[in-house]
Amino acid sequence: MGEQRVLIANRGEIAVRVIRTCRELGLPTVAVYSDVDRDALHVELADDAHHIGPAAPSLSYLDVEAILDAARRSGATMIHPGYGFLAENFDFARACAAAGLTFIGPPPEAMEMMGDKAAARRAAEGAGVPVIPGLSEPVGADEALQVAERIGFPLAVKAAFGGGGRGMHLVARAEELEEAVERSSREARSYFGRPEVYLERYLATAHHVEAQILCDAHGNVSFLGERDCSLQRRYQKLVEESPSPVVDGGLRTRIGEAAIAIAEASGYRNAGTIEFLVEDDGSFYFLEMNTRLQVEHPVTEMVAGLDLVRMQIEVALGQEVDPGTPELRGHAIECRINAEDPAADFLPRPGLVSGLRFPAGPFVRVDAGITEGRTIPGDYDSLFAKLIVWGEDREAARRRMLRALDEFEVEGVPTTIPFHRWVLDTLTFREGSHTTRWVERALEEGMFTPEPAEADASAPPASPGHLVVEVGGRRVSVRVWGDDLAQPPPAPASAAHSSHAGAPGAVVAPMQGTILKVLVEEGQEIAAGDVVCILEAMKMENHIAATQDGTVGSVNVSPGDVVQGGQTIASIG
Repeated sequence: MGEQRVLIANRGEIAVRVIRTCRELGLPTVAVYSDVDRDALHVELADDAHHIGPAAPSLSYLDVEAILDAARRSGATMIHPGYGFLAENFDFARACAAAGLTFIGPPPEAMEMMGDKAAARRAAEGAGVPVIPGLSEPVGADEALQVAERIGFPLAVKAAFGGGGRGMHLVARAEELEEAVERSSREARSYFGRPEVYLERYLATAHHVEAQILCDAHGNVSFLGERDCSLQRRYQKLVEESPSPVVDGGLRTRIGEAAIAIAEASGYRNAGTIEFLVEDDGSFYFLEMNTRLQVEHPVTEMVAGLDLVRMQIEVALGQEVDPGTPELRGHAIECRINAEDPAADFLPRPGLVSGLRFPAGPFVRVDAGITEGRTIPGDYDSLFAKLIVWGEDREAARRRMLRALDEFEVEGVPTTIPFHRWVLDTLTFREGSHTTRWVERALEEGMFTPEPAEADASAPPASPGHLVVEVGGRRVSVRVWGDDLAQPPPAPASAAHSSHAGAPGAVVAPMQGTILKVLVEEGQEIAAGDVVCILEAMKMENHIAATQDGTVGSVNVSPGDVVQGGQTIASIG
């Protein structure tokens, strides 16, 4: 393996995760970075690093030519896509092959079949696996209503070429459908580079259970156990665990058999995840397949004792990889740590991490993309770390996670740690009875009441004397010593906790982002709660609403404008 060189076409914690396994295998690594990631941890840890463009993902991490050019300049022979961005883009996989690069993932044909969520439904049906009622073809806004009337409400609008809940919206009534389709399409294009969406019936009281599979080129297809991802908010997973508390031995066997049947039907190779919705009576339905490494893969690694990234690389190199059916030991839980303010409806709050202490101790793992003194940019997902623990059983793992969360200290930005402390201590979680909608109902009922976060605006940066220059598009790190070094400016104070705080009648941006749509005009009469504009930040659409009745006095933004947190968007008199 010494002649190989791996470029990681991603950023953040997953890039760091891949770099570490490559280092253990003796494989040199190449990082790529955008303007705002010049000082990122994954850039520092890689053996080589190349600049690929501005902060906007479409001009950097989604730019196939820029990434391939970085591979040529660096002498990379393999590309690991991580998750998100181009990880499920079969055109990217084909472009890698055409450039003579080994893609660490499934064949483009399998990606095309299973990455297209509608085509994946057809493949599951062909393999004899039950699917949720829906349409197995992409739809547009003009035909969505006719399709929806056949499926029935409530239904979900989902990105056809994505995953992870991105671009997914629940529709309860027909009059909500057109806006949901248009919004899902915009989000899908922004996050995955493809705008197609499809519709399926929404099961309101189901458990989200997924099967981890691994297939090599020698005919070995392995089921590596299941994960439970039912704790979700806005279709984004928050806490994952393995094994699932609602799956017994018999159901586990049936889920594994279904997952293997789907993998074989699609000609799949490498690591993949097949997601199901499981009802209380043990019925389960195919949801989708993610043709990549999952965010939550560490919980499988913890209970199975396997390195999934290592096995991905070995499969890509043509080696026989047959872990069989591993004996799963104990229980693992993962909490996603995001730079979001739970007291402000989980709004993203990027910024400088002025203080940081990771938890430690027996069977505690942290996968992070930051260190103290680094900045979490507002241009990407707010996830900056994952906390994973293992215990002899579920209760031991739960108690260990609570201890680890208490040790986890972050200064400078608010985080979701208070939410995780609360949710793991609820009776519903302890019983394992939570479903995919439970968190949102609990939040609506006021069961979780966090304290407002305070941003640390005055803490000094932790790493003075560290400069970065670029030579030929490559990052070169330089350390300069002396008492008179200029320091970077302090972190900006957090935007007001209310997304509309400011002068009376002012509607302000809760964070940095891009205005997608303005829904009011000067002189218009509006009521409190009416949406003034749609702001995209960290790949999420945020509806910015008026807090009082009145007349719109001024509108200070237009679609496409980039605004800063606290900037006045409109005024109401």
